[in-house]
Amino acid sequence: MDNFKIIEIKEGIFANNNKHADSLRLELKQKGNLLINLMSSPGSGKTTTLVATINKLKNEMNIGVMEADIDSDVDAHTIAKTGVKVIQLHTGGMCHLDAEMTMQGLQGLDAEGLDLTILENVGNLVCPAEFDTGAAKNVMILSVPEGDDKPLKYPLMFSICDVLLINKMDAMDFFDFDLEAAIERVKKLNPNIKVFPISAKTGDGIEDWTNWLRTEVKHWKK
Repeated sequence: MDNFKIIEIKEGIFANNNKHADSLRLELKQKGNLLINLMSSPGSGKTTTLVATINKLKNEMNIGVMEADIDSDVDAHTIAKTGVKVIQLHTGGMCHLDAEMTMQGLQGLDAEGLDLTILENVGNLVCPAEFDTGAAKNVMILSVPEGDDKPLKYPLMFSICDVLLINKMDAMDFFDFDLEAAIERVKKLNPNIKVFPISAKTGDGIEDWTNWLRTEVKHWKK
């Protein structure tokens, strides 16, 4: 009786993906290309933040962007206007990117010679947190209208990120958002996370964020 195997599919998928991710990180390290995985909920301001970031850095380094969505190419058109390399990735209904998809994206982007590549992941706070894309750093955006309780509801996302951008600070007067409480909750989950309050719309805080990126690109090339 009970003569059968039990296979943990999810565990196997993660293990295989992690191997691809480690291999991709090593390859990008050798090429001096810093890959950033940018995650957030839909509507948090990822693309607007990207545009503000690119405009600060594009005269100092070669930048590429991979826009991931279930469908549409609206965000890629927006990024293309900045003049940097961009490619649109359609996930075919999947709610995240994994390392193999990221590899395909880099090949399509023709990432040779890039100093910084930013992957704008599919917009949600669950699936993208579970899959290692091969990025050197994970960054997420929490916008003021979403509320300061998001770290309590989506702890994994906040735990795996190196940087948290708290966006739409210009809207603080219109929403019940406690900045100190948000930071305290995030730091309990992830004591080493860097937190930058920003407004992609007005440009406030973007300099501190891009200074961090400048330093990370420099260190990645050593």
